[in-house]
Amino acid sequence: MRYIRDEIVPSAQRMVLGIALSAHRSALGLKQEEVARLLNVSVSKVSRIETGQHQFKEQDLTRLFHIYRITDPGTQHDLRQLAEEANRLPWWQPWSSVAQKHLQAVVSFEEMAHRIRVYEPLTVPGLLQTEGYARAVIAGGRAEPFQQQALLELRMARQRRFEASDEDKKLICVLDEGALRRRYGSPRVMQQQLEHLIRVADNPRYLIRLAEQDRYDLPVHIGSTTIWEFAGRLLPDIAYVEVFDGGLIVQDEEQTDQRKKEFDRLRQLSLSPQRTVQRLKHLVSSGYYR
Repeated sequence: MRYIRDEIVPSAQRMVLGIALSAHRSALGLKQEEVARLLNVSVSKVSRIETGQHQFKEQDLTRLFHIYRITDPGTQHDLRQLAEEANRLPWWQPWSSVAQKHLQAVVSFEEMAHRIRVYEPLTVPGLLQTEGYARAVIAGGRAEPFQQQALLELRMARQRRFEASDEDKKLICVLDEGALRRRYGSPRVMQQQLEHLIRVADNPRYLIRLAEQDRYDLPVHIGSTTIWEFAGRLLPDIAYVEVFDGGLIVQDEEQTDQRKKEFDRLRQLSLSPQRTVQRLKHLVSSGYYR
């Protein structure tokens, strides 16, 4: 479990390369301490390389190829391609000055994941927010006024990229009814947000269920949770828990699996997609936000 606030962001692309290099090290039975000695670097640097927290340089790769006996030109080419992608400036670079480190990590994993499971007890998840709702949520945070517009633009850009991605990419979302009843912006903003949720519920890429507020048996104790799953096992499943001033990235397989099970239990106990839409329509028609 890694807490991210102001440290170097472990991008998904760097983690893919780090895991590949770690696999070559393990295949030879080498420990990180031995590799560090052969490279004449600290053990922490080898650890940062394998966990995606280190900017890769050509000389680093060349030396690792020698240590790990990677002589196949094809394998070397593939690893160099991974390093090139990992070192490339990300598409969200224009917002890096205002986006906190944990948010940059979220965008990185979100971009590469082929399936995203998310439960937010306090707000509608960011990938489902309307512009008006997102503006109100961001305004209520700690960002300075001059940063708020930039953060809004980044959130909307994330949504557009998700919508334009491969159609196999899915968002599996449990909406908390309490979050829907919590008001942001204005009655009109809330009405538009619910109408948007009703529309996207018809899209097979968005699988939405509603966790009812008046139920006693829902496992909402998991709190704010996002789980990223990656095609082709490029990366192991990763869980993310957002906290007040940062985020926790959970990579331990057992802990991540437990969160997946709890999320799926919450999803199964929540309203079906059809009943979710009915409840959303009822909230719209009832004039609840007037």
